[in-house]
Amino acid sequence: MSDSTSPSAQEQQFLDAVQQALETQSFERLILSQYKGEMQQLEKMTFRLIELQQQPVLNVLYRHKTQDVTKNYPISDAMQIIAEHLACCKQGNLFASTQDVQLKRNKKKDLLTITQKTAVAKNEARAAQAHDRSKHRFVEQESVFLQHLSITDAQGQIIPSMARKWKQINKFVEIFSGALTQLPNQDQALHVVDFGSGKGYLTFALYDYLAKQQQVPFVTGVELNEKMVEFCQHVAEASSFKQLDFFQGDVRTYQPERLDVMIALHACDVATDFAIHTGIRLNAQMIMCAPCCHKELRPQLKSPEVLKPMLHFGIHAGQQAEMLTDTIRALLLKAYGYETKVFEFVALEHTSKNKMILATKRADFVAPDATVLAQIEALKNMYGIQKHSLELLLNNQWDQRDIGAKC
Repeated sequence: MSDSTSPSAQEQQFLDAVQQALETQSFERLILSQYKGEMQQLEKMTFRLIELQQQPVLNVLYRHKTQDVTKNYPISDAMQIIAEHLACCKQGNLFASTQDVQLKRNKKKDLLTITQKTAVAKNEARAAQAHDRSKHRFVEQESVFLQHLSITDAQGQIIPSMARKWKQINKFVEIFSGALTQLPNQDQALHVVDFGSGKGYLTFALYDYLAKQQQVPFVTGVELNEKMVEFCQHVAEASSFKQLDFFQGDVRTYQPERLDVMIALHACDVATDFAIHTGIRLNAQMIMCAPCCHKELRPQLKSPEVLKPMLHFGIHAGQQAEMLTDTIRALLLKAYGYETKVFEFVALEHTSKNKMILATKRADFVAPDATVLAQIEALKNMYGIQKHSLELLLNNQWDQRDIGAKC
């Protein structure tokens, strides 16, 4: 550790080398060890660059005596984070494609060692770095819950028949991780509800990811199938996920008191609307939905005159009803104070139900946006739509009709 608040010449030279490696894209990894700061039981930190939603971020693995914690930081904050942590460590090792730099401190002075790499070593390092980045996963393949869910075998290898599910899980957590950075109070334990959790693939992955971010969340999977609930509860206990539990029921029968993150993947037809309404009503900070079985608007759809030749074909009418249903859902979320995106979740080759609605709560929300509500009304008038379940729920006009069975 430095004896003064300003870095020594050797420490500054080390930081300059790190900054140059970041700017020239030659940075591979940075290890800070022999930590002497205030974070208890922290032994060392490993820094890497990864891509998150197609943007580079600084990934830091904090290795404690009893657990590992991973955090992601904006690349713009990288040097500040590194400098602050370096000040609390007695050794730093920078590995770049052009050189390796080591900083060691003792009671007398700081020692700096620079080792230049040959052209062959540089090429090998670049290839290894590209390989590492392409293989980055948001869920660790060694996680024990994956074995209990039969995604990996006893050796931690992905079972071939589960390769698509493995990719879907990682994509889901990647999307969640990106949205998480937009939430306030990220250090507080999140209350998460997954409606229609099924076998729990995504529920377990989300809990595991949050726990490894040093946030022990409260996660509940809600599922109608009693056997699925019993199975998932057993896996949670076997994985030592103490704040993950499962409830037999649906969005109508499970009413949480607090909800930070609401998830509803493939909740059938208007069950998606009930789930979104629950999220909005409880002021959820994040809402993630992958809708399916869009049945409500199709019988109501009246083709505008200019679109009749196109919507005469049944497949086009179905696609139009689906697009209209989810557009109104997204606009209602926007009207009620959410930044909302609609995008492809995973490629069609992995699942046919690949659309996701992702919404994060704005801090400045006061009242529903009249301009957006007028846009919804114009769309309904254009297509002759009389009823949309989410709108009815938000207006307290729901007439207790059955929402239908989950598909």
